[in-house]
Amino acid sequence: MPARGSSRRRFLLRLSAAGLAAPFLTRGLLAASPSTVLRHASFGASGMAAADLEAITRQPNVKLVAIADVDEARLADVRKKFPEAKVYQDWRQLLDREKDLDSVNVSTPDHMHAPIAMTALQAGAHVYCQKPLTHDVYEARRLTEEARRRQRVTQMGIQIHSASEYRLAVRLIQDLAIGKVREVHTWSGKQWGDPSPKPDRTDPVPAGLDWDLWLGVAASRPFIGNGYYHPGNWRKRLDFGTGTFGDMGCHIYDPVFKALDLTAPLTLRSEGPAPNAWNWAINAVIHYVFPGTRFSHDTTVKVTWYDGTQRPPKDVQALIGDQPLPDQGSIFIGAKGVMLLPHIGPPQLLPEKDFEGYSVPKVPGDDHWRQWVNACRGEGQASARFDYAGPLTEAVLLGGVATHFPQTLLEWDAAKLRFKNVPEANRHVRRTYRKGWEVKGLS
Repeated sequence: MPARGSSRRRFLLRLSAAGLAAPFLTRGLLAASPSTVLRHASFGASGMAAADLEAITRQPNVKLVAIADVDEARLADVRKKFPEAKVYQDWRQLLDREKDLDSVNVSTPDHMHAPIAMTALQAGAHVYCQKPLTHDVYEARRLTEEARRRQRVTQMGIQIHSASEYRLAVRLIQDLAIGKVREVHTWSGKQWGDPSPKPDRTDPVPAGLDWDLWLGVAASRPFIGNGYYHPGNWRKRLDFGTGTFGDMGCHIYDPVFKALDLTAPLTLRSEGPAPNAWNWAINAVIHYVFPGTRFSHDTTVKVTWYDGTQRPPKDVQALIGDQPLPDQGSIFIGAKGVMLLPHIGPPQLLPEKDFEGYSVPKVPGDDHWRQWVNACRGEGQASARFDYAGPLTEAVLLGGVATHFPQTLLEWDAAKLRFKNVPEANRHVRRTYRKGWEVKGLS
């Protein structure tokens, strides 16, 4: 997985440090986990997978019994740290042979989230899956339904969801600190896109990398080196990643979605450039209209996403006064004021003079991974389980679909998983898996 920014790394370190001192409670164990030890497997060995694995196995009574990664070169550290764990390159073999797993984390490139998570759920495992939950809208719906049907404990890897900063932001909005919300503007300066054509070349596959397994459900194609696909830039490629919005939208939209209690959007409109035949575009501007809720000012609520060099318009930025605009974050515009929420940072109620003396509540954070592990053992609930993360992911991925149709209003029918007015957009809702890679419940 590609490296994260320094703010994300600092945040992960802070969460990890907090987790060291946190209690681990074991009462009320689930019937699905009869052992006193949670037998765990990891899909992915480095990058964000390493962070997930470190955080999960730090918890008491969790044992890593198996790990799968398509690249032998990325397994060295895991082999040293967990010498007793069985190592696989093929995730299907792991799930076929390890019959007594209790839990797994799926921390691979986006295009393999749903196939692995769905198969793990069907094998009876609890699942922690990185964001975005899936590559396609259809997969998110099916995965959510499967987790609910099998009553497995699930969590999407939006760890800031459990942090005090985002929990406080949700509390302030739902306490109507700025009044009912009229609209939200949210953005990321990342640029997971590439306007250039795919290089017309074939490079040698690195030793130890199983390229066919890396492709997985995606169509076969020659390997291109220098980080074009693996390990660095797959997020930019249509078939493997989900662009800047897919990468950061599930993080930054999360407190918006949670605070306003949003559901599926009614309409979407992209004003940015379209992807080319191979890669996502950058500099997106995507306008959403959601049904209104008890926290919105009107019967609908507008939420707009910007990435790359795009930012909210000057009149919106003027609402935060002299406060610097963070590289990533959100501006909530309410009937009585404005809330600026940096990613990752404490929310600010503005203008400051209007909130002098306002008693900001203390909202503690939680360790996102420990929370899930505890829930797997029957203690409490995971807060970003698929019942929540699935609809959030659907909304974010719909924005990616909209970028294929610039300047076009798309009307979404959530119940039928289809666009009502632009039939050609529906081919982006669900992809066809490569022959021989069909997955029960998805293919």
